[in-house]
Amino acid sequence: MVFEILLALIVVGAIVIVIMENRKPYLSLFWVMLLAVLPGIGVVLYLLLGKDYRSRRVIKADELARLDALRNEATRNGIVHGHPSEKYAKLAAMMRGANDTPLFKGNQVRIFTDFTPMFQSMLDDIAAAKEFVHIQFYIVEDDEVGRQLSSLLIRKAQQGVDVRLIFDSWANLTVKGRYYDHMRQGGVQVQSFQKLLPSMLTREVNCRTHRKIVVIDGQIGYTGGMNIAKRYRDGINHGNWRDTHIRLQGPAVSQLELSLLADWRFCTKELLADRRFFPPSHLPHMPEGSPGAMAQIITSGPMDEWNTVMQGLVQVIAQSRRYLYLQTPYFIPTQPILLAIRNAALAGVDVRLMMPSTADRGAVMLYASQSYFRDLLPAGVKIYMYNKGYLHAKTMVCDDDFVTIGSTNIDPRSLEQNFEVNAFLYDSELAIHQRDIFLDDLKECTLVDPGAWEHQPAWHRFRQSFSRLLTPIL
Repeated sequence: MVFEILLALIVVGAIVIVIMENRKPYLSLFWVMLLAVLPGIGVVLYLLLGKDYRSRRVIKADELARLDALRNEATRNGIVHGHPSEKYAKLAAMMRGANDTPLFKGNQVRIFTDFTPMFQSMLDDIAAAKEFVHIQFYIVEDDEVGRQLSSLLIRKAQQGVDVRLIFDSWANLTVKGRYYDHMRQGGVQVQSFQKLLPSMLTREVNCRTHRKIVVIDGQIGYTGGMNIAKRYRDGINHGNWRDTHIRLQGPAVSQLELSLLADWRFCTKELLADRRFFPPSHLPHMPEGSPGAMAQIITSGPMDEWNTVMQGLVQVIAQSRRYLYLQTPYFIPTQPILLAIRNAALAGVDVRLMMPSTADRGAVMLYASQSYFRDLLPAGVKIYMYNKGYLHAKTMVCDDDFVTIGSTNIDPRSLEQNFEVNAFLYDSELAIHQRDIFLDDLKECTLVDPGAWEHQPAWHRFRQSFSRLLTPIL
């Protein structure tokens, strides 16, 4: 009897908290109904998956200000005090206001669509490091690829280079601790993001870092969709692993470093506000007449005041004029993203969505994604299913003048729950290059036929709709 009364009080308290969080009505209603119908399971799931973390911060304001000051000093010649163009003035200003992210000019950007050349380039840059190598990945597996990286990191640490690695604890559950211990014994400072046991006992258990960041000597950076694992090299589902990553040189690298050091502070309580991690930015050698790309490094996470990446994507979609091409492994959009895409297509913009035809972690996410096709196809959105292997790229390009590449999927976990990072690139040359990559990928795709999709078997529609119901807790 006492247990039942206690459980009832906990459930009522949780329902009151859900209501007072003032989140989306459908999401609040989902949790209220789950708590009411399955009180025991509902309380556990809410504590693990449902909490709103916006009242917390990854790093204190005064500590962030110290890192900001070092970044600004290092990039004094790289900060653009104007705007990329009249078209994107509001976007750049909004990202600066919401994310305190300057717009940097004079960056050199290389786009990779295959893991092997990206990984080799990254290893070469790490091997040449003189001062520090700071790395953050969602997945770092103990396989051929992971051991190749760990061996190099140990060698650099033993040479006196400052080497740090952050990995997500929950994403690497199957990796044995000895892999990380070996690196620690070799001098690499290794830190898990949200250690398993403590986080299981706190409301932060569902906060995952999905970021992929590498910073070398403050001058070279990498970010995008690729992790450190053999499947990124060899592929899955009897096909290739199609992903997108970028290598950065220039002032924008300082913002990648700031993000990584803020996460290091969150993980370890150690603030590395040291000038040596923000050396003066050396503008990379550019072809004659090229000013270099303008870039903003945009981060978002569950403890941020704003859903910055999502807000930026909505703004880009809304102001697209000629075309908008998207690649994402999952398409479970928030309402603002969905509405913006439909409005663009209805306004005559050539909107194309590309996603994989197979799943990498269960079919539920694939079916849930497909449930949104009925929202897109009538508006004129063209949907392409990638068949060559698995499409893991997270890219958006529009109008030959803007491209974003990063870690953010079009799903609620990425847009609202995970710690993510995207590069917003205001550059025609890069946009055209990414457009051509997308068009080349179309050769490996099947275009979804609206008529055939409308007349698919009823049980297909049911499994899609049922999977969609589960997305708040996926």
